[in-house]
Amino acid sequence: MADSAVLNRTFRHVGFFYRTEDEYAAAVTGFLRDGLAAGEPALAAVPQARIALLRDALGADAALVEFADMAEMGRNPARIIPRVLAFTRQHAGRRVRYVGEPIWAARSDAELREATRHEALINVAFAAADADILCPYDTAGLAPAIITDAMRTHPLLLSDGGHGTSPMYAVPPRIPSSCSLPLPAPPHDAMFHTYRTDLSEVRALVLKHARDAGLTDARASDLVLAVSEVAANTLRHTQSQGTLTIWYEPDEIVCEIHDEGRITDPLAGRRRPAPDALGGHGLWLVHQLCDLVELRSDESGTTIRMHMLVQPPPTDG
Repeated sequence: MADSAVLNRTFRHVGFFYRTEDEYAAAVTGFLRDGLAAGEPALAAVPQARIALLRDALGADAALVEFADMAEMGRNPARIIPRVLAFTRQHAGRRVRYVGEPIWAARSDAELREATRHEALINVAFAAADADILCPYDTAGLAPAIITDAMRTHPLLLSDGGHGTSPMYAVPPRIPSSCSLPLPAPPHDAMFHTYRTDLSEVRALVLKHARDAGLTDARASDLVLAVSEVAANTLRHTQSQGTLTIWYEPDEIVCEIHDEGRITDPLAGRRRPAPDALGGHGLWLVHQLCDLVELRSDESGTTIRMHMLVQPPPTDG
């Protein structure tokens, strides 16, 4: 059962299950209007087509809501929390409303894993926040397993017009097994390289494979920098070698670093470090450079898998 202490906090995280556009528009605009009526700043990050739907449904009130295209803002789901944290800081001292729809049917399996992980980590990142968060889920288009995970990552649920607590909610820091188990093994034809003291060959290999994959020079350089930042942590924080693995998917190149180090902070890389902070800049940078980052860390070591699309969407910054 959900922990009653969690439900009594000023922070509310609601999973909203809908089947039709009319149901979606009515519930989301109602949520936003309730906040606007109370003088609460509102941010809605949803796929572009949903933005048009909400603007039409809100009418003149749409001008009072800040909108963001989730396909851009949340392409790498690890970028969502820092964006929403920045919104709360921008309106410090005021309760805020946020609609976030990071999961839709066209997402890849890897993206769905990380978007689900993001939903679980919202409960950690905003535990002390004065905020209402609503996360829509299309039950007509999403697999039942995704809906089940949403019941595990949201302490409160809205469905068929009724509110209630989720009997399946996993109190933080628990994360659903679908996005916390070891990552799927690389393909058998992946390239493997071990390193211990010299990162020049790591950088050269990533650059060669990035160019072979068809990345532009700028994006190839970004991937080299990201992998180099992760590999450098092997040298700084472990006494053993690291392993670089590279392979191609139909529309992307994937680079993975594994070493014996361990990362214990579940929000590592998801909070912007202060300029004078002694650590945390590397993983933050990796999340900003790559289209998707998967991180798993336990007693056996840490695996960081970095994805870079060969042809990024036109909104790529």
